[in-house]
Amino acid sequence: MQERVSAFVHERVVPCEAQLDAGGPIATEMMRRLRAEARDAGLWALPLPAELGGGGVTLSAYAPLAETEGVCDHGPAALGSASLLDVTMLTRHGSSRVRAEYLRTLVSGRLRTCYAMTEPDTPGTEPLLTATRAERRRGGGWIVTGRKWFVSHARDADLVTVLARTSGTVGDRDGLSLLLVPTRSPGFRVVRDLPVLGAIGQYEIEFDRVEVDEDHLLGETGQALAIAGERLQLGRTLRALRWIGQAQRAFDLLCGRAVERRGSRGALADRQLVQQHVFESLLTLRTARPLAYEAMALVAEGRDAHVEAGLAKTAAARALQDVADRAIQVFGAAGLGPDTPLPALFRTGRTARILDGPDEQHVSAVARRVLRSVRPGPGVIPG
Repeated sequence: MQERVSAFVHERVVPCEAQLDAGGPIATEMMRRLRAEARDAGLWALPLPAELGGGGVTLSAYAPLAETEGVCDHGPAALGSASLLDVTMLTRHGSSRVRAEYLRTLVSGRLRTCYAMTEPDTPGTEPLLTATRAERRRGGGWIVTGRKWFVSHARDADLVTVLARTSGTVGDRDGLSLLLVPTRSPGFRVVRDLPVLGAIGQYEIEFDRVEVDEDHLLGETGQALAIAGERLQLGRTLRALRWIGQAQRAFDLLCGRAVERRGSRGALADRQLVQQHVFESLLTLRTARPLAYEAMALVAEGRDAHVEAGLAKTAAARALQDVADRAIQVFGAAGLGPDTPLPALFRTGRTARILDGPDEQHVSAVARRVLRSVRPGPGVIPG
């Protein structure tokens, strides 16, 4: 299965990268065609429930497939696995109406979703400072008001999951809830594109007294942090695996360039400094990959993976940036231009170290959890 997924990504998706990156009607039609081909090849929605039209592959078995799909940013979308986080969240926490109305169309690819958590001028690492509010509507339901930004694929989404305060004041730990908002609702709008180092795909959005049905609340009121934490563990682990796939792609390009490029003094591969780039890149990959697989194993078992997911996310993001940077150095000026995917890979790696929790957040969070588990012993002074 991994070989089949790899062949599909490299032979069908990668050649379309430039057009897909550009967006617009051509990209939409191209993605539609790729998805049809994935279905015909028996590779559609592999990690999603079989009863909903997916492949029914377990999370543990999906780990190497996630890495392979992630070789290209568009791989998960083309193969129908990009909705895994939302399908998992709605299955566990959606109302009976939400599950009946959205799950099957979400797995089929006909329904598109996005996730809105962070807000302008508010640290994304501090959800307690969320200012977006959801107030009770007369007759039932909610009225949502506020702004979110760095929301992926918001312009094409049919539904957005929004973090909002349903009680209390800004800074309170209690009172945060998640609501599922149809983007066709009056009062919802995309404010602007937010290019990330020149790449499209992130947006700022606004909710201007958007009305939301009562049964579009996920879980119970005040449960947002628990649901979001559950989602983040799986999400960070999936992204770590996909970034490892892209780091492997950069490494393969590096090695290919070293062997094929020849100058007056022979092949680049014969030069010690280039050999050092190969060694350091391989060491980085081999160090980061097991962390991602360890995190996925724990998530698949339903166990706490905060430490492992934090380690994996940080290591994979650093690995992608580091290996892509070394590959660019070996390619020279050619690595800076449009003829290789290296600029995009480097951009993704640099972005990954901030979005979905900056390195500093994960360093502190993991260290705190480790230190809380230490019991004072001989020579250790209790705090």
